[in-house]
Formats: sequence, C-alpha cells, structure tokens
Amino acid sequence: MLGEPHDLLHEFPEYEDKITKLRHTNGKFARLMIEYDELDAKIRNLEEQAQPVSDTYMEDLKKVRVTLKDELYDILNNR
Repeated sequence: MLGEPHDLLHEFPEYEDKITKLRHTNGKFARLMIEYDELDAKIRNLEEQAQPVSDTYMEDLKKVRVTLKDELYDILNNR
C-alpha cells in the first residue's frame, strides 16, 4: 500500500523496548536505524507525492530498505 508506514516500531512492535534501548547503546544499530528511517521517508515521499521515478529505481530503494531492516532485525534477535 502506498505511503504505508514501515518504521521499525510498526514492523516490530514486540521489540519496542529493545529498539529504544539499542538506539541509545549500540552505535551500529543507531546508524542503521537512521539510514533506514531516512530511506523509508524518501520512499514514502516519492509514493505520496507521485514523483515521476522509474519502477526500477523504486524497487532498488525498497530492496535497500529491506536489507537494512534485515540487518536491524538480526541485531534485535542477537542481543
């Protein structure tokens, strides 16, 4: 769905406390989360504003977002 929120708290509500803790205590997690949030905002903006972008470009952005989400999820599960 266009413009749907994909922030980590929507994606992993069961990890809310852990996400909050890791943002403040784990530099790698914090950097990845900032990158993820910025990319998610860019994707949502492109979708909501109906910016003329190629399907390939949008798919590439979404692939990077899912890769970042996987990395963040791995950190959440290994702590």
